[in-house]
Amino acid sequence: MLARTLARPFRVLALESSADDTCAAIVDASRRVWSNVVEPQNHLHQALGGIQPMVALLAHQRKMPNVVRRALTEAKLEMADIDGVAFTRGPGLPGCLSVCLNAAKTLAAANNKPLVGVHHMQAHTLTPHLTLESPPSFPFLSLLVSGGHTMIVLVNSVKDFRVLCNTVDRSIGATIDRVVTLLNIPWTEKGPGPGLEKFCAEPAPEDLGPPPKYDPPSPMPGKLAFSYAGLHSWVERTVSAAGGVENVNRHALARAFQNAAFAQLETKLQLVLRAHGHAVRHVVVSGGVASNTLLRQQLKSSVRGPIEFIFPEPALCTDNAAMIAWASMHRFLAGDHDNYDIHPLPTWSLDELNNPPQ
Repeated sequence: MLARTLARPFRVLALESSADDTCAAIVDASRRVWSNVVEPQNHLHQALGGIQPMVALLAHQRKMPNVVRRALTEAKLEMADIDGVAFTRGPGLPGCLSVCLNAAKTLAAANNKPLVGVHHMQAHTLTPHLTLESPPSFPFLSLLVSGGHTMIVLVNSVKDFRVLCNTVDRSIGATIDRVVTLLNIPWTEKGPGPGLEKFCAEPAPEDLGPPPKYDPPSPMPGKLAFSYAGLHSWVERTVSAAGGVENVNRHALARAFQNAAFAQLETKLQLVLRAHGHAVRHVVVSGGVASNTLLRQQLKSSVRGPIEFIFPEPALCTDNAAMIAWASMHRFLAGDHDNYDIHPLPTWSLDELNNPPQ
């Protein structure tokens, strides 16, 4: 991180609305988190079976002004105390991205502040550099597992990312959402993914005897690519063949699905480590799915050798604006700002981080 001489550390107000959480945070260059406000929308989307873009967009529009006000109030600051404004530029849902973009641009322009648009997955990857006294040294690997992405990335610096393994179809998070809906698994207040984790962990009838046998597929064996569409289709076929969800053992099927979903992450990570493990000491696992306790345990036990796993605290695995603020900091301190006419990038590869599509 570039040094800068200030009477106080540089302060960033950051906004995030790429999916279904409306977020604002204030973070400074000394890594102090002054405030970190997250307003989820789970109660709006559960009855609809997943995130509905228009519902999410309208909720962001309602919530964003109060979220920004809360972030300033909790920090006991005003816009005059803010040095820069950051926001999630992409990737994400187009309409949802427009809310944090327009709010950030307006705040920056009205208060004559510099502006930086941030790559959402870059922010997830750099979270440990905000939260840890001894963050992972470059280069390190990042396993990004969320509702929109499933990938393994080689992180050479705060702005140099190389995608080594990506999904060819659907992300693990989106697949979990669909399977939770298909099996009528209750959400928790934190969403469908935690709902699956809780459902799989609770006692079930088959725990008293031999469980039903379900045999999920292992997609694309030996290849550096993820695929979760087939696993979702397998659950659908299993339910259909039984004549409906009421005729399957929901706990056994959910556990088989969760184990297969996580096993694919383990297998692909092992393939990457064979090729790049000599050059790295750390694997950062982040994104909403990374908050799953079973996944954390299985990843740690699946990899041998001098590799250390780093998991951000669960509250910072899911979407938040504190990570957006921190991911923007190196650009603010270097004087590298965006123009006020910047546009959102719903599709934006980490490989194109420094040369975003026009």
